[in-house]
Amino acid sequence: MARRLLICLAFSLILQQAATQNRQSPQIPLPEPEVFFSRRQAESLPPKREFRGAWLHTVAQTKYAGMSERGMKQYFSRLLDLLHEAGINTVIFQIRPQADAWYNSSLEPWSEFITGRVGRNPGWDPLAYMVDECHRRNMDIHAWINPYRVKLTARESAFRETFIRKNRNWIVRYGSSLWFDPGIPDCREHIVKVVTEIVQNYDIDGIHMDDYFYPYPIAGLNFPDDASFRNYGKSQGYNSSQKDDWRRNNVNTLVRELHETIRNTKPWVRFGISPFGIYRNIKQDPQGSETDGLSNYDDLYADALLWMKEGWIDYCVPQLYWEIGHSRADYQTLAEWWGKLNFASSIYVGQDIVRTMNPGQLQEKMTLVRNNDGLKGNCFWPAYELENNTGYIVDSLVMNYHYYPSLPPVDLLAEHRAPEPVYELDLRDDYKIGKHLSWKTIRPRSEIERPAYFVIYRFLKGYEPENIEDPRNIIGITQNHHFVLPSHPYSGDWLYVVTALSRVHSESAPEGIVLRVY
Repeated sequence: MARRLLICLAFSLILQQAATQNRQSPQIPLPEPEVFFSRRQAESLPPKREFRGAWLHTVAQTKYAGMSERGMKQYFSRLLDLLHEAGINTVIFQIRPQADAWYNSSLEPWSEFITGRVGRNPGWDPLAYMVDECHRRNMDIHAWINPYRVKLTARESAFRETFIRKNRNWIVRYGSSLWFDPGIPDCREHIVKVVTEIVQNYDIDGIHMDDYFYPYPIAGLNFPDDASFRNYGKSQGYNSSQKDDWRRNNVNTLVRELHETIRNTKPWVRFGISPFGIYRNIKQDPQGSETDGLSNYDDLYADALLWMKEGWIDYCVPQLYWEIGHSRADYQTLAEWWGKLNFASSIYVGQDIVRTMNPGQLQEKMTLVRNNDGLKGNCFWPAYELENNTGYIVDSLVMNYHYYPSLPPVDLLAEHRAPEPVYELDLRDDYKIGKHLSWKTIRPRSEIERPAYFVIYRFLKGYEPENIEDPRNIIGITQNHHFVLPSHPYSGDWLYVVTALSRVHSESAPEGIVLRVY
């Protein structure tokens, strides 16, 4: 709360942040409305639509095993409060760090990272809890899965685990880890079933995968898929010189089938992937980036451009984890390369917090993204560094880049309509809750058009444009059909506008009402 009070323009806090009604404003004289609004109109317009995500990973996190159910819920609740205060509007929660589950699954065992032991039932459902808690804060939650990793660290005891023993023919060892072999069709079918179960059983807003498809290459060690190539690759028409193409096709087929599965199950659930930040280097492809590093296409067999071109993913978050000025993978070069792509899929930038804050490059990186029309927001890695306020990043976000609220982009490629406008918008005065707005909604034609939440805007008539595309006019976001009005710093006619937004953040036409304040 104290961070907000450091903002120099006190009246802006009163007018624009009144949705969080528990905040107190400093006792500083307010400028005349003519002065205030003339100053504000001189400011650059902040983004009304911006993806503001954070990756919350569970793989190799041993701390959770020492927490009770109550302790873990309290921890997650505090963390979500902090992320919400930092302006994060989308939490990417890792629910399947390997072939296991942070949710009630009929297909795979409970994760060892919850209780310290594979298959031990924690007695509650962390994913269900996180869905409820994120939505209560008007934050989206995307369920993050790792498709092919079976075991991060494979001791001999792992082969005695029920799931691994039962599916041993699907699994190969590579380095110190166990992996599903992507070339075996049964593995792909299993992963599709896993995603189907998640989407059917949980009210999530998205399915998310990161950069681990075929594993990162280990020098001098080939991925052991010769047997599956003989059994499946050659029958699919690939010869020995086309093994890389076959591997890419295996991943492409999984992505396409997951896209179709999600669309057919719940078409409002988005599908996003966060690939390694270099698609291809220019030495490998004239259309590649001016970089010299590992390649998604050549080394991980992940063709992110094809997925966007075909519309198989709703959004892509390339992990641009390097610094501006990096000798082999310059952040600015990569941001501009990705930002020039012209596909229907939205593109957000994956930001490494430590590599951004240590050299003091947050301002430059945020400016680069916001000045590029092809980039629609950021996702911060990891959420724990936001929790730590590494390099005072949360202070910077709260006081500057995320000071004004921002709605997630409409990044769904499926056909959909915006909700119908609210109706019977009315001003009421109740002795229990005070003066408030209330409204009604029309029964939607489908779930994808159902009003999931409402945005309230406010304008002082005669002093400012009545522009709902300006997020500085947002004073509240709520899932309720009513909104308690904040105080009014000036007398005059105040126009209140309410819009309804769907599960995919499509916004209805506005409905307004005027309140005269003396």
